[in-house]
Amino acid sequence: MKKAVSILVLVIAVMLFAYTDTCNAVIYNFTDLGVLPSYSDSSAVAINSNGQIAGFASEYPGGPKRAVRFVSSGSNVDLGTLSGDNSEATGNNNNGDIVGIAQDSSGNYRATLFDSSGNGNNQDLSTLAGYDWSFGESINNDGKIVGAAYDSSSGATEAILFNQSGNSYTIVSLGTLLGHNYSMASSINISGQIVGKSMPDWGQQRATLFDSTGGGNNIDLGTLGGNYSQAKCINDSGKIVGQAQDGTSEWGGWRATLFDETGNGSNIDLGTLGGDESGAYWINSLGQIVGQAYDNSDNWRATLFDSTGNGNNIDLNTLADVPTGWTLVQASGINDNGWIVGFAEDSSGTRHAYLLTPEPATVFLLGLGGLFLRKRRK
Repeated sequence: MKKAVSILVLVIAVMLFAYTDTCNAVIYNFTDLGVLPSYSDSSAVAINSNGQIAGFASEYPGGPKRAVRFVSSGSNVDLGTLSGDNSEATGNNNNGDIVGIAQDSSGNYRATLFDSSGNGNNQDLSTLAGYDWSFGESINNDGKIVGAAYDSSSGATEAILFNQSGNSYTIVSLGTLLGHNYSMASSINISGQIVGKSMPDWGQQRATLFDSTGGGNNIDLGTLGGNYSQAKCINDSGKIVGQAQDGTSEWGGWRATLFDETGNGSNIDLGTLGGDESGAYWINSLGQIVGQAYDNSDNWRATLFDSTGNGNNIDLNTLADVPTGWTLVQASGINDNGWIVGFAEDSSGTRHAYLLTPEPATVFLLGLGGLFLRKRRK
């Protein structure tokens, strides 16, 4: 039986190689998602299982931002603000709910549940008592939202959970590691598991699995030998990805990381594309991981990571029909259909949100492999 398993896996691999070779390695179709009127740049940060995409338009670098629901170039939806100047969508769920941050009329940033129709009925999710700002980072399919509260006078930042209660939300403080004054939650899965980052001591930052009850039993997920790490995404199976320092330098050495969710330190360095640094930003339910990595010329490239840590990472530019003059710089999200979003950049530095969708033959081959492996597990 093991021999049959090996033969079938080899056959699928050979078929996929032959297909990509015949098609000049194009296995993803590229779509430029465009911008908003009067904005020059855009970036897509999240895509749900229905293919709905959220992100922002901007005047890069340093200019104003506006939360966007991407539809197609020329039809994108401006999600507005809270009567202020800026907003940014940071996550969505399979129900089409979009969360992020927006400025109010006083200029304060607040965690925001956006009206996805673009009609401006955005909801200020409030903040912790004693904090004037808040941030929304991720929303699960049950409508639970995570992010952080921020005190603009002291700089104190605390990870928070917004629990839906009727038409409003109650806020749970998730604490930090060892009581220091900095933490932020970045992702919540369907089971309510929450990850982000926290400061256990001065000069350190750790990827953190938070106690969702607010009881303070938070878990330090460690690093790759350095002082800093951060968890960016947790999938519905509890697998966690992000970045961690490898200890080669005080401020550098950041590597895409698959974290040991038990906190026992068996973290996996996912490597790069031949350069020094990388970051993992999303993991879907199938365990596919995307982000960005330096190539051997120290250029950032959108990357599909080898989740085993064996270094067989793929520069997505080599697999997509990217228009001449454009480069896929970052992959920010991947849904369970294998659709990928992020931003591309042209030679002048202009950024546009993009969508990559697998070619039908690729979907068939990958689906065949997935079906076989699921039967094998059973």
